[in-house]
Amino acid sequence: MHTHHVRSGAHPYRFANRDGLTLAADIGGDPQAQPIILLHGGGQTRHSWRQTFEELVSRGYRAISLDARGHGDSDWAPDGDYRLETLGRDLLDVIATLSRKPVVVGASMGGMTALFAAGLAKEQIAHSVILVDVVPGLDAQGSQQIVDFLQRHMGGFDSLEQAADAVSAYNPHRPRPKDISGLMKNLRTHDDGRLYWHWDPVFFTTSDLIEPLVFRERLYAICASIAVPVLLVKGMYSNVVTDEGVAEFRRRLPHLHVFEVSGAGHMITGDRNDLFNEGVLKFIHECTGAI
Repeated sequence: MHTHHVRSGAHPYRFANRDGLTLAADIGGDPQAQPIILLHGGGQTRHSWRQTFEELVSRGYRAISLDARGHGDSDWAPDGDYRLETLGRDLLDVIATLSRKPVVVGASMGGMTALFAAGLAKEQIAHSVILVDVVPGLDAQGSQQIVDFLQRHMGGFDSLEQAADAVSAYNPHRPRPKDISGLMKNLRTHDDGRLYWHWDPVFFTTSDLIEPLVFRERLYAICASIAVPVLLVKGMYSNVVTDEGVAEFRRRLPHLHVFEVSGAGHMITGDRNDLFNEGVLKFIHECTGAI
């Protein structure tokens, strides 16, 4: 048994979706407790939520951290279908297995997935929704920087050191970790001995994430049907969520709450995990009542 599973109480699980794909997840905490689904960003895996996952379990929640299709240990789509609407349907299939409505926390692509799922469903799918550095009106230039970064290294890396250099160049304000071994969770070793990102290379050619303007109006239309509490967690240095983007989102969703994390860029959970957890846990607690 792996020691890290003992510490967090996380156990691996696989959900089957309607298309016969299986989606990998870590699940932990009391099965009867309020479920909280954690959805990572594009090009990440469920492991990016590790600290938040452990914090949720320690506070008495049921945590479910999911690998999106094509990412981490989840199946790759044989037809290359990585549209956000499809990811939203995957989420609905996971929610359908739960005995009560979850709180859905989505970072970046994960937040879009939650919004699309809300738009596809006939009823409210969640108890509340937390969007981490994502709004329907994403800044096109900032989004392009992320896609460029992820597409630039399709040929893989010679070493872990080289991968860490690439991440540091992309996130210059974040101190480079002394121990870079954690990065291996986002990489896989190929037969050729090189390290590749832990996701389907087709993803960033077929996903509609590469054209944020295409789905913007559709997501704004979905806002009209969302009655549950929604929290936007915004990084102060975010390159994708602008003040204009937040203002427009609030106009479409008047009950939106905003929590700004100082000193954080787009990958808030990595930049200021302590502040992130504090703000998110307070909101979950207020929405779900004491547990």
